[in-house]
Amino acid sequence: MTDRLDEYRRKRDAGRTPEPVPAGTPEKTATTRFVIQQHHARSLHWDVRLEHDGVLVSFAVPRGLPRDQARNYLAKHTEDHPLEYLDFAGEIPAGEYGGGRMTIHDRGTYEADKWRDDEIGVTFHGERTSGRYVFFQTGGRDWMVRRMDPAEPGWEPMPEAVPPMLATRSGGLPADDADWGYEMAWGGRRVSAYISGGRSRLIDGDGTDVTAWFPEIRPLGPALAPVEAVLDGEIVAFDGNRPSAELLTRRKEPKDAAAARRQADRTPVQFLVYDLLWLEGHSTVELVRYAERRELLDGLALAGDHWQTPPFFPGGGEFACEAARAQGLAGVVAKRLDSPYLPGRRSRLWLSIPAG
Repeated sequence: MTDRLDEYRRKRDAGRTPEPVPAGTPEKTATTRFVIQQHHARSLHWDVRLEHDGVLVSFAVPRGLPRDQARNYLAKHTEDHPLEYLDFAGEIPAGEYGGGRMTIHDRGTYEADKWRDDEIGVTFHGERTSGRYVFFQTGGRDWMVRRMDPAEPGWEPMPEAVPPMLATRSGGLPADDADWGYEMAWGGRRVSAYISGGRSRLIDGDGTDVTAWFPEIRPLGPALAPVEAVLDGEIVAFDGNRPSAELLTRRKEPKDAAAARRQADRTPVQFLVYDLLWLEGHSTVELVRYAERRELLDGLALAGDHWQTPPFFPGGGEFACEAARAQGLAGVVAKRLDSPYLPGRRSRLWLSIPAG
């Protein structure tokens, strides 16, 4: 009888990895459980494992399972895993096969309506994952996975691009101070970040894809995973504690990835995030007020070496201007607390105000 865990064991040293490495040949089971593990290995991916004939048939899915029918995602067929892996979470040591942190994203049961050597159709019943999916072979260990049924009611696909809303210049603070929120005017490069499947895509205010320009922002995707979102903010270079427009101009379009890394080492930047335009299948631009968007944004707890969410001041325009002057900033941006986000429009719902 063929031992379906032979390849699994050959790749692992039971004395060096916390992973389960059972010695016996697996017995067939009648249950159909699944687990999805978020795997922060050399590159972030999700491992989808299906209980079948006493083992876990496994796929490494770089972007996770697709949430709607719009596209197929790559799925790498990997070695079968033991059933003990249904409960495994932990840190696989660096240098070992699959080294990195692994957490359980979801688990539950599934129903199979098709199981062939080149195609598997399943319906998931998990805490976070549901719906019908098909895994189909395209060549060798390369497979694809597609969602077959519609997304959950109310789901909206992530937009390809959201043009930034712009502020109108104003000579002074609004009279109805309590109805406004105040942010620092950072004077950086306006950028939107599209976070999906643990990957980051950066689009500037002119619609240019600048993802490759700022490799230090790339880890934002894995850090936020599995959450998917569209963020609005600015890329800012600092000289000490103060933004520097001159330093930012040094971050030009790189010739290649190596040049981009050198620029990032010499002149690192920060992505300052101050608005949330789409979150987990729901647009927030028109129906959600600025104050509510900021509350949702704060809930994401964005804090990394090269990204953060600066505070805003509900009311207190004079204090905000004082803070701006203390930081050497030109001014503040006032945003009505009840304002929607108007893509591509300049509006008096947002005001650019000199610090004085």
